[in-house]
Amino acid sequence: MREGPYYDMTGGGPVLLLMPGGAGHPMGLGPLTERLARRFTVVTYDPLGLAHGRLGLPVPDQRPRDWSGGARRVLEAVLPPGGRARVLGTSSGGIAALDLLARHPGRLAHVVAHEPPCALVLPDGEERRRELIAALDGDDRARPEGPIGVFLTHVLRPFTAYVPAAPDEPERLTLAVGADSRGELPRRSAEFLAARFGSPLLEFPGGHLGTLEHPVEFADRLTEVLLGGLASEA
Repeated sequence: MREGPYYDMTGGGPVLLLMPGGAGHPMGLGPLTERLARRFTVVTYDPLGLAHGRLGLPVPDQRPRDWSGGARRVLEAVLPPGGRARVLGTSSGGIAALDLLARHPGRLAHVVAHEPPCALVLPDGEERRRELIAALDGDDRARPEGPIGVFLTHVLRPFTAYVPAAPDEPERLTLAVGADSRGELPRRSAEFLAARFGSPLLEFPGGHLGTLEHPVEFADRLTEVLLGGLASEA
């Protein structure tokens, strides 16, 4: 078993770094990745190595900068000198993508952060965060050693408390929201951040799990945003 950072690559074209949600395990992202690989070199980042033989091993509490630091190392490994990547981060991966843009913008062409649940940016964020944590803590699928258990135990609390810094170039960030997520905390967080930063806000198919619910449509929308100029025009 190799040491991290852990990632997989497929496809060809401009580099697109995927930063999954939850505990970073790329569960169910195969259809999305396959569709995106038609136009991009898709690099799927696995921050805890859960899909690379480390599932069930001890995991310390995580911070967004832990994941963004690993993502920077991935980009250094896969990009040519002077190259820049496009990034999609969703949910907790979207929070890590925001931190990556804040800390290491030099290797990034554009970041799409899909419904990052940065609860504390909201006026009622503390209360909504408590409600979210209470609701998810009751998930009966959450075996302590499984990806959902790792997320609930080591990722959920520190990540939802993260307050991102404004990017130096807000036009290089797109906040993405699900068409079916109206009124939900992750969508409200994204809307708030787009307004605060002056970054584009675009709607994507499905809800918070749009990458899993509508992978082909989500991939096509993302391709349109990253290669069709929507990100820079909004």
